[in-house]
Amino acid sequence: MTAHSLHPFSRLTPDFLLDAVESLGLRCDGRLLALNSYENRVYQIGIEDGTPLVAKFYRPERWSDAQIQEEHDFAAELAERDIPVVTALAFGGRTLHHYQDFRLALFPRRGGHAPELDDADTLAWLGRLLGRMHAHGAVAPYHLRPTLDLASYGEASLRCVQEQAQLPYDLATPYEQAARQALDEVRRAFDRAGDISWRRVHGDCHVGNILWTQEGPHFVDLDDSCMAPALQDLWMLLSGDRAQQQAQLLELIVGYEDFCDFDRRELHLLEALRTLRLLHYSAWLTRRREDPAFVVAFPWFDTAQYWQERIVELQQQLEAMREAPLCV
Repeated sequence: MTAHSLHPFSRLTPDFLLDAVESLGLRCDGRLLALNSYENRVYQIGIEDGTPLVAKFYRPERWSDAQIQEEHDFAAELAERDIPVVTALAFGGRTLHHYQDFRLALFPRRGGHAPELDDADTLAWLGRLLGRMHAHGAVAPYHLRPTLDLASYGEASLRCVQEQAQLPYDLATPYEQAARQALDEVRRAFDRAGDISWRRVHGDCHVGNILWTQEGPHFVDLDDSCMAPALQDLWMLLSGDRAQQQAQLLELIVGYEDFCDFDRRELHLLEALRTLRLLHYSAWLTRRREDPAFVVAFPWFDTAQYWQERIVELQQQLEAMREAPLCV
């Protein structure tokens, strides 16, 4: 028996999945479809005399029950205010459930396609929704979920790579030097931004977590929801060169400020937040390298080419952070 076969997710056989869902009082019709998810395991499961549901099995030991519940509660608060977000369904008065050693939640199945981010009206619409989300996110803080800052996404990520990754000998020092230089520049960016506000945000607001239908967009997957600057939910919607990103950001903020003020000091953080995400991503892959799904999905991880590209990427970010911020 290999180490990979002993991974906790290896227990998620079809029978186990159906039994877990039926433990909540539902009757499954036997249809199962694995959905694209690496951090957790997510499945579409057919329900007798009903529409299919989406079952999310949480990665063991990543979050506490209370941290997951904070995310569920935030999503429910947003939905109560007609902010379109997919929320966990309640069974027996609870949204988080246990089956043997796993935590799971069920969600309604919601379709849609990625938003067209080259369209000004689409960007303004998303800006309005994020403004509404952040206006409520600022009403009260998370008490248990993480804060996206230099320590959590930057310094902790570098320590993880140093301690757990298997960098080629000749690349370990160059990577550490590039990462430390980048973190120093991130620190200076936060100093320039000054005393900004932190609020509950989506945390992972990329196009894959926004689905568009005839009724408009809705948000999915708040698994990375955290305390962060408002800009965290805006910068990942930008693409192209500097001029294109500035035009896109302007459209987002025009919509955003219909419902929530945007502190333009946060613009000092745009490339710093991007840098923190890059460092966090390498640490995330490092922590998950024993998960069999990661071995298949990311076969290039831990190769010399991967780490060489990360070094160049961090050096490029160093220059980007030293440029004047976008102006909107």
